[in-house]
Amino acid sequence: MQNLSLEKAKGYWIGRFKAMASPCEILLEVKNKAEARQLVELAAKEAIRIEHKFSRYRTDNIIYRINHANGEPLEVDTETASLLDYAQQCYALSEGMFDITSGVLREVWQFDGSANVPAAEAISALLSRVGWDKISWQSPTITLPRGMEIDLGGIGKEYAVDRTAQLLQQHTAASLLINYGGDLVVTGARRNGGGWLVGVEDPQHAVSSPTSKPTTETQYELLRGGIATSGDARRYLLKDGVRYSHILDPRTGWPVRDAPHSVTVVAGTCTEAGILSTLAMLHGAAAEDFLQQQEVTYWCVR
Repeated sequence: MQNLSLEKAKGYWIGRFKAMASPCEILLEVKNKAEARQLVELAAKEAIRIEHKFSRYRTDNIIYRINHANGEPLEVDTETASLLDYAQQCYALSEGMFDITSGVLREVWQFDGSANVPAAEAISALLSRVGWDKISWQSPTITLPRGMEIDLGGIGKEYAVDRTAQLLQQHTAASLLINYGGDLVVTGARRNGGGWLVGVEDPQHAVSSPTSKPTTETQYELLRGGIATSGDARRYLLKDGVRYSHILDPRTGWPVRDAPHSVTVVAGTCTEAGILSTLAMLHGAAAEDFLQQQEVTYWCVR
């Protein structure tokens, strides 16, 4: 595999490759280099498989077929059906704040750091094409009205992390850390009984949850579970002194007001951590209240 590299660290191996437009890193507590390479190659193949299958940028996958079915019903495979079930559950639990049909809003919103805020009329015109409740989904058959589309980008990377962990655990009992672009999972304690040290972005300016100790450290020890971060540090608009986050409320088409710059969450899986961090951002000024109700460890940067 051309873009794969492997190096030895103190007591473990580090494998690196690129997938899903992100740097990907696998930390493995295995002694044998051949075993480490085999596991990293398995991880890379799985990440690339998921990217190819669910990317909205491709014209040869199930997402393209769904989005170009022209209002006709389409039967999907079991893996796709499970992700659509999950997306539907997230839509219901969030009361419509998490919606995989909201990607069409990018037709007017371009978060490039400029002052190009779209006109209200242009945003309103797109709302008829947004809304999971407009879709007919009865597993395994989905029907999208013409002009609508789905985008699994909001859960795809976290899903890939968890799937990779499940796959590698079928081949080794060693402790692993799978990190795809900052979203990660740890499969269990290391040989010394401790966890992996994970960097948390800008924690000295964060509001720590009641379940995490107040700290100015830049590292968090993760024994098992997932960590994911949502934020607008690099994607926003700025006009007349007002910062517009790329976190859009699909019910209005407008950026969420007073959203944190970033939210990092620790949960049982990377997928769970990802949806909680996203929902916290969607809660805007009430992000911390939402996270406290979930009783999870988090960092919220304002």
